[in-house]
Amino acid sequence: MRKILIVEDDAEIAMLEKDYLEINGFEAEIIANGKQALSTLQRGSYDLVLLDLMLPGQNGYDICRQIRDKIDIPILMVTARTESADKIRGLGLGADDYIAKPFDPTELVARVKSHLNRYERLTGSAKGSKDKTILIRDLKIMPKSWKVYKGETEIKLPNREFELLLFLAENPNSVFSKEQLFEKIWGLDYVGDSATVTVHINRIREKIEDNPSKPKIIETVWGAGYRLNP
Repeated sequence: MRKILIVEDDAEIAMLEKDYLEINGFEAEIIANGKQALSTLQRGSYDLVLLDLMLPGQNGYDICRQIRDKIDIPILMVTARTESADKIRGLGLGADDYIAKPFDPTELVARVKSHLNRYERLTGSAKGSKDKTILIRDLKIMPKSWKVYKGETEIKLPNREFELLLFLAENPNSVFSKEQLFEKIWGLDYVGDSATVTVHINRIREKIEDNPSKPKIIETVWGAGYRLNP
């Protein structure tokens, strides 16, 4: 049974999420204090986290960043803050999706299922693939082990960032529009838009480029999209 951690201080919303998840065959646990989130995830064996933004003890943005630094797990942010800047910030910190309150519980469950299935397909595909290392300048991408190194230092990339980088690396010198990359990496059923691609490209550049403001590996082709230079 797949296990979900609900980090939510509103008891009514937390129980609504828990009830619908359990009805649909998941095991769910609730914690209300943000400071407990990372330690709880590290102690338990969880498959996905539903993370509220406005929490006592520590806000969801900081928690998201900490989780991404330590654990490879899908993160769905659940929040009443619906401004584009809030969404972009959450995605930029490594969240996989964003669902606004009030929400339809059946949609939330559908999103959880979608992200779990996608994560399993991605990690399963990587484990079943040949580990043909891709070398780009001082960057080393290892598809099977799901690792990236810059020089001798391992770089931690969330699932979507890794998949996006790997796709571009497997198709060097080809220009892809934001819309093409969004469809390829996120899929048509994802609730979002191509601005998500820009956020993730910027996050990847911060980690792999010597000078992110003047990228040499992932190049912006103005009016067309992005191209990876091998």
